[in-house]
Amino acid sequence: MRLMRASHLGPTLVVTLVAYLLAIPVWWEGPALVIAFTVFAGQLCVGWTNDLVDLEIDRLEGRTNKPIASGQISAEAVRIATFIALGFCIAFSLLGPLGIKGGLVHLLGVGCGVAYNFYFKKTILSPLPFLIAFSALPSCIVLSKKSTVPIWLIISGALFGVAIHFSNVIKDIDADRTAGIHGAPQRMGVGGSATIAGVSLIAISLIFNSVVNAEFLIVVAIIALILLFTLPRKFTFWVVMAMALIDVGVLVTSGAHSLAMPA
Repeated sequence: MRLMRASHLGPTLVVTLVAYLLAIPVWWEGPALVIAFTVFAGQLCVGWTNDLVDLEIDRLEGRTNKPIASGQISAEAVRIATFIALGFCIAFSLLGPLGIKGGLVHLLGVGCGVAYNFYFKKTILSPLPFLIAFSALPSCIVLSKKSTVPIWLIISGALFGVAIHFSNVIKDIDADRTAGIHGAPQRMGVGGSATIAGVSLIAISLIFNSVVNAEFLIVVAIIALILLFTLPRKFTFWVVMAMALIDVGVLVTSGAHSLAMPA
């Protein structure tokens, strides 16, 4: 369980669930589970490398909620687990339902997540890996059926990546600045980051409404924007995660036919 906690288990499970929900209407439950496992393995790689890269900073800050930094599990054990998960991720991406094209796109997304941990996190380009990775997530599923990915789906994924990045950093902005991490959210500040995340959610809802005619999503997104400014910082990320699940739930129940275009 300590190993799972080091993987940022909450976000990992949410992203895995989103992949499963998107895969069901494109495939069916069996392949969808394999795709979900593939995404889960990739998210484990991203989560574990994040804590490995941040190990010294987490120790200096006394982050008792981080299993590696607090000594609950060794860094070597997490490194070994990361390579094992990477092996599963590569194998299932290329040999599973995603196929070569979809698998390569998925691996691109995982690579972006790892690249963020090692480099982009401290730069003004910190949103870029999220933008690409969350565009790749729905795209790889659609590509697995040799279909053309709709532009609106790519844009929506990118906007979710932006919202997730800016909302996730809000709770740690002060500590990050002290540690010398100056990515885009740290430069924008709490208010700017909340605004970008909230506006991204509204834009996604407008796009989804044009696809599935669900005007209530716009109202929910406006409520989410308000919550981003009013809730304690530790909850802002989960507002975006909840919005992602709502949007995807509506999409797969009301607009599954719109997910893929004929090749």
